[in-house]
Amino acid sequence: MTFSELNLIDPILKAVADKKYTTPTPIQEKSIPIVLQGKDMLGCAQTGTGKTAAFSIPIIQLLANKERRSKGIQCLILTPTRELAIQIEENIDAYSKYTNIRQAVIFGGVRQGPQVAKLKKGVDILVATPGRLLDLIGQRLLSLDDVGIFVLDEADRMLDMGFINDIKKVLKILPTKRQSLFFSATLPENIVQLSKSILNNPVKVEVTPVSSTAETIQQYIYYTNRDLKKNLLLHILDNPEIDQVLLFSRTKHGANRIARELDKKRIKSSAIHGDKSQNQRQRALEDFKNGDLRVLVATDIAARGIDINKLRYVINYDVPNEPETYVHRIGRSGRAGEEGVAISLCEPEELDYVKDIQKLINQKIDPINDHPYPQTDKPMTAAEKKEWNKEKARRKQEFFANRKKSRSSGGGGGNRKKAHARGRR
Repeated sequence: MTFSELNLIDPILKAVADKKYTTPTPIQEKSIPIVLQGKDMLGCAQTGTGKTAAFSIPIIQLLANKERRSKGIQCLILTPTRELAIQIEENIDAYSKYTNIRQAVIFGGVRQGPQVAKLKKGVDILVATPGRLLDLIGQRLLSLDDVGIFVLDEADRMLDMGFINDIKKVLKILPTKRQSLFFSATLPENIVQLSKSILNNPVKVEVTPVSSTAETIQQYIYYTNRDLKKNLLLHILDNPEIDQVLLFSRTKHGANRIARELDKKRIKSSAIHGDKSQNQRQRALEDFKNGDLRVLVATDIAARGIDINKLRYVINYDVPNEPETYVHRIGRSGRAGEEGVAISLCEPEELDYVKDIQKLINQKIDPINDHPYPQTDKPMTAAEKKEWNKEKARRKQEFFANRKKSRSSGGGGGNRKKAHARGRR
């Protein structure tokens, strides 16, 4: 099947052709006709399956064909992270460029002025994160009275991030008569119950979870010890051909630490995660895309929505404990037929994770044995792991206690005043 067989209007087909899309993905093929019919939909699909186009393309067509009765927001797309919200808005902008559809994105972490200014000009499709949306509604700077289509994207991630109460508040504000689309990568009981409170007689569309990696991605694994990972990473980066790397860390503190260590070795890098401001994250991402950074260190949540053309290298500094996460991570490379290289650094405690990944993707990841930092340690026993976790908790507590003590003694006061002054400007 081609996009031209989905009864799409010529302006959208032209935009899709500009993006070099030819064949719709399974979620697009199944979803587009349902949305065009005005039906509610429950979609089970993960990031990377093409679901943004699956809901945004038919929404653009519905609104482009609709006779406008007001200048209010016609469609609300609610999504958990700022990066994903920006990515969705950029895609809508691309798909709607030959129509008269106007779209905007709002999210926290930045000044609201420019966002409010765009809303005042009139917006058909609004992409939003929950906090900023409710904040602007509370200030009476936007209204949802005219919303006829509501999309809740990545519902399971929404709940993981603690947005359930915000979602309920938004639902109370939305018109009861509307078309609703609900997307989630998984459908546990709490997600199913949430969907029932949103959807009316929905059509269920389920796409097989991502379990395979692109054939264009070469996958390698280095087995090493926990305390040797830093040295092994520097050894790998000694290769000048590895010139642009998206590197994944399990934690925010780990991401910061890795970026600091790389900077000490004059390897230009930056970390993005939930504790960074939106401006910091966007600046780091732009610097990475422009080639001003060699390594972008990211956590999984912060990496949602990152789409970098011709990215070749992905490194898993920490092997993820969910095999599907591995597939999503390395899928950032090797896109659109380009070659990709995925490298994982495995410490003893991650050996079981590797087994789960290889079982999911149904292939063995090629080990690199010829390196100077081989794995010699054995996985910790239950007792050793318990002691290690206690020590880690103690160090973390000590770190925050020292930081609090430093701040209370005036160590960070000047910087806070400067930051406050910048915020007022």
